[in-house]
Amino acid sequence: MQSRFQLRQLEALNTVAAHGSMTRAAAELGISQPAVSRLISDLSSEMGFQLFDRREGRLVPTQEARFLLPDIRRMLEMMDQLHDVSRNITTRKAGHLRVACLPGFATSHLPEIIASFLAQRPGVTVTIEPDRPERILEWIIGEQYDCGITDGFDGHPAVESETILIRSVCVLPDDHPLLAKTLITPADLADERLIHTRRDSSFFRDLNESFLAAGVEIKPVVEARQFTAACELVARRVGVSIISELDAAGYAGRGLAYRPFAPAIAHRLSLVRPVHKHPSMITLEFMDLFRDSLRGFEQG
Repeated sequence: MQSRFQLRQLEALNTVAAHGSMTRAAAELGISQPAVSRLISDLSSEMGFQLFDRREGRLVPTQEARFLLPDIRRMLEMMDQLHDVSRNITTRKAGHLRVACLPGFATSHLPEIIASFLAQRPGVTVTIEPDRPERILEWIIGEQYDCGITDGFDGHPAVESETILIRSVCVLPDDHPLLAKTLITPADLADERLIHTRRDSSFFRDLNESFLAAGVEIKPVVEARQFTAACELVARRVGVSIISELDAAGYAGRGLAYRPFAPAIAHRLSLVRPVHKHPSMITLEFMDLFRDSLRGFEQG
């Protein structure tokens, strides 16, 4: 056998065997009867033995052909499955997406986005891995994840990033007197116990500077890395907090409410992915969907 068998030849063999007729096989394959006859003849020559005998007006597979047919049918089924998977990938309906994110996102904003994304892509699966920003950066540099959602990102040559500025608000228990105001300032919080993010974060530095500029001293009660943790504490009346509006919106009506905070302080949210790893179409589409979900919270 000098050449590899053509897929069309194997399809012809299987179809003729199923129907016992060149004419009926041609109709199913959508080609002419002479074309089917030629495919079978060429395949027989390449294999070195006869493929069909004629019995009572029907074409019956020879013993050699019957020996091959189960494997040929399995291969044709696999080719059909491969074609389906390829089509699903092309139409963004199949594949696996790996997302690294801040812990708060894994239980707040991200699940809704994932649900919307998967609703249109039934063959897609997702891995969500929450961790601190430092660890997310390691994963993206190591190309272990397709994309990441983080903050405090200062840039890295192996990482492509887009930073989006999210508005900050003051969150308060839902019966707090300050909710009568339309805008909260540091002066309004002079007597309030503050739940704030970690002191080494750029967000806390900006917040602290705004209080210092207003001549107000922060009265800390809890230092919490995650905005979602701050929301839980505010809802339990431990204190008040200044956080990303994106997180605050997810907790509105759950024991707390929020008002705009001035001066404006942005939470710098970064979408990251590996530079040297070609992104899949579903990765790019997910990042676009997540980016779009932030539009109503961007700081102008």
